[in-house]
Amino acid sequence: MSSVDPAPDSTSADTPTAETAGSFRPASARVGTVVWGLIVIALAALIIIAQLGIVTLNGTYVLIGLMIGAGVALVAGGLLSARKRDNEPTTGKS
Repeated sequence: MSSVDPAPDSTSADTPTAETAGSFRPASARVGTVVWGLIVIALAALIIIAQLGIVTLNGTYVLIGLMIGAGVALVAGGLLSARKRDNEPTTGKS
Protein backbone atom coordinates (compact mmCIF):
# COMPACT_ATOMS: atom_id res chain seq x y z
CA MET A 1 0.00 0.00 0.00
CA SER A 2 1.78 3.05 -1.27
CA SER A 3 0.65 6.60 -0.61
CA VAL A 4 2.46 8.02 -3.65
CA ASP A 5 0.20 10.00 -5.98
CA PRO A 6 1.18 9.06 -9.57
CA ALA A 7 -0.47 12.19 -11.02
CA PRO A 8 0.44 15.30 -9.02
CA ASP A 9 -2.09 18.08 -8.74
CA SER A 10 -1.78 20.51 -11.66
CA THR A 11 -2.47 23.51 -9.41
CA SER A 12 0.68 23.14 -7.32
CA ALA A 13 2.70 26.21 -6.35
CA ASP A 14 5.64 25.09 -8.54
CA THR A 15 3.62 25.26 -11.75
CA PRO A 16 3.66 28.67 -13.45
CA THR A 17 0.25 30.12 -14.17
CA ALA A 18 -0.72 32.36 -17.07
CA GLU A 19 -0.25 35.40 -14.83
CA THR A 20 3.26 34.53 -13.70
CA ALA A 21 4.59 32.86 -16.86
CA GLY A 22 5.06 36.16 -18.72
CA SER A 23 6.61 38.00 -15.79
CA PHE A 24 9.51 35.56 -15.18
CA ARG A 25 12.92 37.25 -15.22
CA PRO A 26 16.12 35.28 -14.90
CA ALA A 27 18.26 36.28 -11.93
CA SER A 28 21.22 38.45 -12.82
CA ALA A 29 24.60 38.54 -11.12
CA ARG A 30 24.76 40.77 -8.07
CA VAL A 31 27.15 43.70 -8.29
CA GLY A 32 28.74 43.02 -4.90
CA THR A 33 29.50 39.43 -5.82
CA VAL A 34 31.20 40.46 -9.06
CA VAL A 35 33.23 43.21 -7.35
CA TRP A 36 34.44 40.89 -4.57
CA GLY A 37 35.37 38.30 -7.18
CA LEU A 38 37.41 40.89 -9.05
CA ILE A 39 39.15 41.94 -5.82
CA VAL A 40 40.16 38.35 -5.08
CA ILE A 41 41.45 37.87 -8.65
CA ALA A 42 43.40 41.16 -8.48
CA LEU A 43 44.99 40.19 -5.16
CA ALA A 44 45.97 36.78 -6.50
CA ALA A 45 47.50 38.37 -9.60
CA LEU A 46 49.43 40.90 -7.49
CA ILE A 47 50.73 38.17 -5.18
CA ILE A 48 51.92 36.12 -8.16
CA ILE A 49 53.62 39.16 -9.72
CA ALA A 50 55.33 40.00 -6.41
CA GLN A 51 56.49 36.40 -5.92
CA LEU A 52 57.99 36.28 -9.40
CA GLY A 53 60.05 39.36 -8.57
CA ILE A 54 58.77 41.32 -11.56
CA VAL A 55 57.84 44.27 -9.38
CA THR A 56 58.13 45.20 -5.71
CA LEU A 57 54.79 46.09 -4.15
CA ASN A 58 54.02 48.19 -1.11
CA GLY A 59 51.15 46.51 0.74
CA THR A 60 49.62 49.78 1.93
CA TYR A 61 49.42 51.22 -1.58
CA VAL A 62 48.02 47.99 -2.96
CA LEU A 63 45.23 47.94 -0.35
CA ILE A 64 44.42 51.62 -0.91
CA GLY A 65 44.24 51.05 -4.66
CA LEU A 66 42.02 48.00 -4.27
CA MET A 67 39.68 49.85 -1.91
CA ILE A 68 39.37 52.80 -4.30
CA GLY A 69 38.76 50.47 -7.23
CA ALA A 70 36.19 48.42 -5.32
CA GLY A 71 34.38 51.56 -4.18
CA VAL A 72 34.19 52.93 -7.71
CA ALA A 73 33.01 49.57 -9.06
CA LEU A 74 30.31 49.23 -6.39
CA VAL A 75 28.99 52.77 -6.95
CA ALA A 76 29.03 52.41 -10.74
CA GLY A 77 27.37 48.98 -10.57
CA GLY A 78 24.70 50.27 -8.20
CA LEU A 79 23.95 53.24 -10.46
CA LEU A 80 23.71 51.02 -13.53
CA SER A 81 21.47 48.58 -11.70
CA ALA A 82 19.18 51.39 -10.50
CA ARG A 83 19.06 52.86 -13.99
CA LYS A 84 18.05 49.49 -15.45
CA ARG A 85 15.38 49.05 -12.77
CA ASP A 86 13.91 52.53 -13.39
CA ASN A 87 13.25 51.75 -17.06
CA GLU A 88 10.65 49.09 -16.24
CA PRO A 89 7.04 50.13 -16.88
CA THR A 90 4.95 51.02 -13.85
CA THR A 91 1.36 50.04 -13.14
CA GLY A 92 0.35 53.54 -12.09
CA LYS A 93 -0.59 52.38 -8.60
CA SER A 94 0.93 53.90 -5.50
